[in-house]
Amino acid sequence: MSQKKFIDLFAGCGGLSLGLVKSGWNGVFAIEKSEDAFKTFHTNFCQEHSKLHFKWPSWLPLRAMTTQQLLTQFPKQLNDLKGKIDMITGGPPCQGFSLAGLRNPNDPRNELIQDYIAVVRIVQPKLVLLENVNGINMKFPHQDSPYSIKIQNLLKSCSDHGYRVHSSMLNASAFGVPQMRSRYVMIAIRGDMPKLFNNPFDSLSDALPRFLKVRGLTGAETMVRDAISDLEINDRKLKSSVDTPGFFQIPYDEKHSLSTYQQLMRQDVGKNFEPNSLRLANHRKETQSRFQRILHECPKGVCMSKEDRKKFGLKKQSLTPLHPEKLAGTVTTIPDDMIHYHEPRVLTVRENARLQSFPDWFNFEGKYTTGGHRRRHECPRYTQVGNAVPPLMAEAIGETLLHLLAS
Repeated sequence: MSQKKFIDLFAGCGGLSLGLVKSGWNGVFAIEKSEDAFKTFHTNFCQEHSKLHFKWPSWLPLRAMTTQQLLTQFPKQLNDLKGKIDMITGGPPCQGFSLAGLRNPNDPRNELIQDYIAVVRIVQPKLVLLENVNGINMKFPHQDSPYSIKIQNLLKSCSDHGYRVHSSMLNASAFGVPQMRSRYVMIAIRGDMPKLFNNPFDSLSDALPRFLKVRGLTGAETMVRDAISDLEINDRKLKSSVDTPGFFQIPYDEKHSLSTYQQLMRQDVGKNFEPNSLRLANHRKETQSRFQRILHECPKGVCMSKEDRKKFGLKKQSLTPLHPEKLAGTVTTIPDDMIHYHEPRVLTVRENARLQSFPDWFNFEGKYTTGGHRRRHECPRYTQVGNAVPPLMAEAIGETLLHLLAS
């Protein structure tokens, strides 16, 4: 079977690309406007020593850029790709659709999907894979249909043969990911692909038991303790942070008793390996004391009630003390939306990455956090992880689509 190629638009730090390449797809290039997120992408996919190397075209600069820049600066090169790309993937920015945000139908980021469609119209891949938040499939007030229907209609007229569109709500926990993360996924199949008339989501469902079995993830869902218990501080001596003076980080010891999930996350790392992004937050003593009280007095595994937030003097709208024997809630871009299940602290970037199913060898680059007006322009490590598609879920989808193309 010939190698199947894909382009990743709105790639972020590379969660979707990671899963697809691990499943056997070949990455050609990726477009991401954030310099921070693209630096992470570049580190993991675009260097000679990268485990999963993209075959980047010589005509495209290896730097952060927008989809609009791609369309306006490289129209001839894009047109030359027509018929040579098997799939275009991506997760256009979703803030305007998110139920967790302001949910603004006029958010200009909503229209970035038009750029996505424009690239599809030029390249006309066999498959289109789009991931977004649940809210894209829900109507705004005073609108006749959700935005997802608009996208489907655009795709149906997007090539000489049109696209047959299938969609489904998928929860990452079904793929072994230790969090409740429900996402809208759309798969469009070019109309001249008669062998692919079946619904790909049915094929994905049929293939899932084997996917989990191969990775040792059969049986119960992966719980929080299964994901991050090997990274607990306990009585271990902390190390100085390797990239931030004045901070400490969790030791990464070789463990003899690891969950199957932890073994999966530690695969492909050598002896004495140490992942990055293990830096601990520098909490003030009063913050640690408050977190300790929350862990003792509040239910774990659920968002704190309004009454409890008021009791502890919290202005935040959302804070969840994790439960070790339950799934995490959706990993967000805000570090202090969750606290550890028995240590009075927020999670490290690496622990959040574990909850997203990023393997330990995957490096994150840039600042750890940001705030204030800089939030609109910067994409630090916590944000990169929170915005990502869980790689395990992407890997399962990638395997299914490869199988469909080969059938």
